[in-house]
Parts: sequence; C-alpha cells; structure tokens
Amino acid sequence: MFNFNYHTPTRVVFGKDTEQQVGRLVKETGCSKVLIHYGGGSAERSGLLGRIRASLDAEGISYVELGGVVPNPRLSLVYKGIELCKQEKADFLLAVGGGSVIDSCKAIGYGMTNEGDVWDFYEHTRQASACMPVGVVLTIAAAGSEMSNSSVITKDEGMVKRGYNNDICRPVFAVMNPELTMTLPAYQTACGCTDILMHTMERYFTNGGNMELTDAIAEALMRTVIRNALILKEEPDNYDARAEILWASSLSHNGLTGCGNDGGDFATHGLEHEIGGMFDVAHGAGLAAVWGSWARYVLRDCMPRFCKFARNVMGVAEDGSEEEIALKGIGAMEDFYRKIDMPTNMRELGVTPTQEQLKTMAHMCSLAAGGCKGSARKLYEEDMLEIYRMAL
Repeated sequence: MFNFNYHTPTRVVFGKDTEQQVGRLVKETGCSKVLIHYGGGSAERSGLLGRIRASLDAEGISYVELGGVVPNPRLSLVYKGIELCKQEKADFLLAVGGGSVIDSCKAIGYGMTNEGDVWDFYEHTRQASACMPVGVVLTIAAAGSEMSNSSVITKDEGMVKRGYNNDICRPVFAVMNPELTMTLPAYQTACGCTDILMHTMERYFTNGGNMELTDAIAEALMRTVIRNALILKEEPDNYDARAEILWASSLSHNGLTGCGNDGGDFATHGLEHEIGGMFDVAHGAGLAAVWGSWARYVLRDCMPRFCKFARNVMGVAEDGSEEEIALKGIGAMEDFYRKIDMPTNMRELGVTPTQEQLKTMAHMCSLAAGGCKGSARKLYEEDMLEIYRMAL
C-alpha cells in the first residue's frame, strides 16, 4: 500500500427536508451574501429555490441568483458568475443542482480569489491559492463533486473540456435530500449511477499497492449502486434506493475508495472528456460507451484486479482461466449498462466520429494528460486512439 492523505472537510446534512437548513448552514460560515447558482427551470418549478430563498430570508442573508448551467458547464458562464459576484460583493457560493452546477461554482470560487484567468488552472499552467466557500444542495446523484476536490469545465471556444483538482475547493457543506432526486428522468438517473461506479472503478483498477479494507469498501459500494440502480429503473420514487445511490455518489469521489493505492487510473475519464468536449454528450453515458473497450485493452496488464472485480462485484463463477473470468466480469458490467439503457460503444451513444476526429480526440487526450495516463496500464496517444477505434 501507499501512504495517503484523506481530507474530507465537507459537512453532510442528509435526509428529508434538509434543504430548509440552508440559511442556518450559511450563517454558521460567517458569510453574508450568497450567489445561488443553478441550472434550468426545474429548480424553480419544483419549489426548491423558493424553499432555499425562504431559509436564507429567515436568517437575514441576502442573495443574488445566476441560472443557466448546462451539462458540461461552460467557461463563459463561469466568467459571468465571477463578474456578478464582484458587482454584488457576494462572499458565498451556493450550488443548487448536480455536478455541473457544483463544478461551475468551484470555478467561480477560484476566479473570485485568484488574479488572472481562471482557465489557467484547468490548463494546469498555474495553481490556485484560494477558493471562495461553496455550499451544495444536491439534486442528482452522480459526479460526487459535493465532497470532492475536483471540477470539470468546458471552454466554449473549441469545446475543450478540462478538469482541475485542488482540496481548497471542497464544499463547506452538502445538503442531500434523496427526495429531490425523484423527479429525474430515468436516463439522467442511469447516467449518474454510471458516473458513481466509474469514480470507484477508476481507483480500483490500478497496478499500485492496495489495501484490503479499501478494496472491500469499493466492492460493497459498486454492488450497492448496481443493485439499487436496477431498483430505480422499476421504482423511480423508491426513497431507500435513492438514498443509497445519493450517499454512494459522495463516497465514490471523496477519496475514500482510493486510500492506499497509487492515486487511481482515470484514463476512462480522460477519454470521455474528449468525447464530451467534441460531441457534448452526457458524461455518464460517454463513460459507459468507452469503458468496455478500455477494459479489454488494459486487461492483461491488470489481470488480478479484473479477476477480483469479476468475482467480488459481478459474481462471476470461479470456473475458467483468469482471463476468461476477467472477460466475463467485463461482459457482466456491460450487461448491467444495457439493463439501465446505457450505451456500451459510441454508436449506441449516438456519435460516429470520423477517423480524423478519433485522432484529434486521442491527441487532445494525450495533451491533457501530459503525454500519458493510467495505472492499470500507461496509455499513450497511440493507445488512446486504438481504444477509441475499439469503441466505435
């Protein structure tokens, strides 16, 4: 195992009606003016924004609002949020939504507290020294951004999608009411479950040292998500299943399932970022579309982990060679994706890149990774291109 630093400063307030505590939670931070950041009209139509406003009003906390966040959140709206916060002298950012809204808030927080262009951090040309405090009212279980140190932003010009990790952006609090996720369309729920699984698998499929306890936590989390994702397909208003998935979202990406390993693989995420940037697809669906091809490509370099996954997570029987068992595990995961209507290749995702587009994505993925990426197997540009071709 490797040394590790497990940092989770986010206060979690979980359960029914917890959004009514937002005003008190903000007041406890000592901040006095909030930017309420959200996506489309559903937060307003559902009454959620109204309840949040009432909670802030009750504590005498003023606020300004900025909606319009879209999946694969745009840098242009981040810039608009920075300017609005400066004009209104906001000192706290409240994300009402899912990972895209939270990531946009984090980027605004960096832009408010550091000189220069916030995009520099996502291009990794410099490091942020501070971030404005962020709070979350979560409405979708997916990205895990409510407890993580990461954010992903898409630059409008060229649709370049880049991520940045820094512990200083971890939210102060995360309000998680499973009931707020019940109105999600089935596709978004499935995309979220896929993203949760992938955050855990990225840390699980490594060639670094591993801890037995961390592995057991990761395996239980994956089994729980798979079981409850299938329940939610048939019973979208099942509170207990929603709660399991919502909590799994946070635990999958707050660092817990990576304690003691080499930091994780995250090649699948890198590959998807280029698909998402070029074709603006849902993140979870993009991950599902490329994962099987990545898994088969790196399989022989990470055989023990794939066999363990097949047995302990997917319930594959012991009979057969190690490679046969591992391949059955990959196939079983793809079968699960199909059961929740997720794609297993780019054609099913609805995109058919040309060979030139594949080469562009592989080149951009390699550039974003600094030349290579991965732990299960180190992937270079030619490897990335081959995986994209396999995923057509």
